[in-house]
Amino acid sequence: MPSISGSRSAAETAYQYVKQAIITGRLPGGRLVTESEISEDLGISRTPAHEAFLRLSGERLLDLAGRRGAVVTPVAPREAQDVLEMRQVLEGEAARRVVAEGGPSADLVRTLTHCVDQQRVQLAVADLEAFVATDETFHSAVVNASGNAIAAHFFTLLRDRQQRLRHQLLTMHPQHLPAVIDDHRELLGRLSAGDAAGYATVLADHVARHQGAL
Repeated sequence: MPSISGSRSAAETAYQYVKQAIITGRLPGGRLVTESEISEDLGISRTPAHEAFLRLSGERLLDLAGRRGAVVTPVAPREAQDVLEMRQVLEGEAARRVVAEGGPSADLVRTLTHCVDQQRVQLAVADLEAFVATDETFHSAVVNASGNAIAAHFFTLLRDRQQRLRHQLLTMHPQHLPAVIDDHRELLGRLSAGDAAGYATVLADHVARHQGAL
């Protein structure tokens, strides 16, 4: 019989496994997934898989379907719009504060520059998962640099849904990948120049591209 700590570890493993599969699109919206399927994939009992399903249902990533398992909740158009709007507001205000408080630090500029350079490499080798992770790093770095702990907290709450949207968008429309890099380079330039209004304008165009594609 597994220990309590072992059971919790298995449930966390199942939770992270299913959640990542949903976010990356390996389990697309509308897909039926069963506890036995996850149990077999991970070599665990159905109990931790059931616990993971309950947790993901609470996060509205799964719709429980009784003994059949659960259905991956599709991204509703309204939800996508809401997430992107909140992201734009939080990041735009964060950039404004960064500029108002003396501009980006050398560390922030290095981080954003590294992200742009990394995305060029990731595009060249068609590593979409790494590209999306770097996209998150870029935008989160700006929000965190603002020093607004509340904004950073809310941005973190949006992270999973943002990542799911990014994967969906860039998988469906890989032709947008070069434009994402161009936008990031322009955002970095605006921030470095102390142009918060310009940053907000570029960010609005960046988000509008996502909304139009979805």
